[in-house]
Amino acid sequence: MTRKIQVHQVDAFTRDRFTGNPAGVVLNADGLSEGQMLAIARELNNADTAFILAPDNSEHAMRARFFTPRTEVGFVGHATVAAHYVLSRRHSAPRHVRQKSKAGIVDIEVRGVEEDRSIAVRQIPPPLGRELNDRERLAVLDALALATDDLDPRCPLRIVGSNSTRLMIGVRSEEALKHLKPDLSRLTTLSAQLGAAGYFVFTLATTGGNHLTESRMFCPALGISEDPVSGNAHGLLGVYLARHGFLPSNEQRVSFSGVQGHQLHRPGRVNVELEFKDGSIEGVWIIGQAISIFETEIEI
Repeated sequence: MTRKIQVHQVDAFTRDRFTGNPAGVVLNADGLSEGQMLAIARELNNADTAFILAPDNSEHAMRARFFTPRTEVGFVGHATVAAHYVLSRRHSAPRHVRQKSKAGIVDIEVRGVEEDRSIAVRQIPPPLGRELNDRERLAVLDALALATDDLDPRCPLRIVGSNSTRLMIGVRSEEALKHLKPDLSRLTTLSAQLGAAGYFVFTLATTGGNHLTESRMFCPALGISEDPVSGNAHGLLGVYLARHGFLPSNEQRVSFSGVQGHQLHRPGRVNVELEFKDGSIEGVWIIGQAISIFETEIEI
């Protein structure tokens, strides 16, 4: 017996088609087996596809499972933004929901209306990990074709996150970002040695536009040579910047914007809000817009 499921292709963290970070969204996914979800993700061939399911208890309003073409992952920021952009187009869609995934429960808000609406995802603050030692730092620089002088001396190379770890690497200029030459094989090996699944290279020395940072991210250990626009990594960056004094911690809420994806011709923007209480970060909001590319039905 066959059934029809709704499939959407969405570009997240942008309002311009064919930019930002593409994601698949599959609605009414209850009843699909894990093998079927993986096959659909492989067929859509996005970095990630979100499958939306009914809740399994009263603590949340919906569930989401996330698949790359190769495996299931716990949580994906841009696919969550894409999924809730699709759901927000329904007249009966709530403005606030709780979503459960294998990584836990997050709060989702739809902010604004029509073309101006954004999807905001609240997560618990990620932990700050260790700084690299000199030997490790030099190995990473060599794998990215960076010189020591390219580094922003205010920004120590530091691992951030728990389940989804990234190494934060601050560089002096947009030119340093532009001329990165990642050795993907070497970076994959270093990921296992360092305990960092990816490398988030950013600069605070941005020119033009209303953004604080510009960045690039490489996650070859996860099968992603270069990620166009990462919501999760910008959330990690927010905690890093606050800890190292680049953002004020004496306010209740602090926000900034980061851009990413220009080198892949898929520019996008992530807005980040940090909630503070008594100088400590209580919550991290990842906020982005999205646009639909196509929607269809397939029979399974």
